[in-house]
Amino acid sequence: MGVYMDGEFEDLLAAFSAARMEPYLKHCNGDVAKAFRLYAWNLEVSAALSGPLGCLEVALRNALHEQLVTLVGRSDWWRDRRVDLHDVAKGLLAEAAANLAKRGKPAVPDAMVAELHFGFWVALLGKGRNYETTLWRPALRHAFPNYSGGRLPLHKQLDSMRYLRNRIAHAEPIHRRHLKADHGTILDLIGRISPPAVEFVRRHDRVEQVLRRRRAVCDGDADPQF
Repeated sequence: MGVYMDGEFEDLLAAFSAARMEPYLKHCNGDVAKAFRLYAWNLEVSAALSGPLGCLEVALRNALHEQLVTLVGRSDWWRDRRVDLHDVAKGLLAEAAANLAKRGKPAVPDAMVAELHFGFWVALLGKGRNYETTLWRPALRHAFPNYSGGRLPLHKQLDSMRYLRNRIAHAEPIHRRHLKADHGTILDLIGRISPPAVEFVRRHDRVEQVLRRRRAVCDGDADPQF
């Protein structure tokens, strides 16, 4: 298990680049075989986290969208002057509409909600243009029925998960993070939105299993699966 053939490392370094492998080699004190096993495990845990993160993203955007529709009484709430978005958000909305148009699709609300990326929705819980008063208090706090805290700590947690998601999307190292805590945060956030959704994720996710396998994979006693 986890065994590499003579001369294989040169080909692997050429394929993945020495620069990409550098943090893994450094972490493994120059042990090339162990560095590649850690790289493979990093891919495995990234794949395992992608499912729960995807569920968080979908639950978040649907919950926020629902509350904003309720706030202004229209499904294209971003066109209502009562929703005073900052310029970055407006730019992302225009970009989403343009991307849909390129694919020959109309910018109807359901399509726009799906097209807008995680960062857009997380930013709605940020400072924005006085979002505390205009969005959070009258509407968005109701998207989290199982949360009684403030907007700022919630935004901080969600933004950390956004950063983790982006690291995973670009196949970057995440092995130095406290991944058990990250996993717990993802589940907590989903649970604040929807208990049934978090139970669905718990039933199907394999993150804890992958975390327990790290030592065995890095020692060559088990093969990663991604």
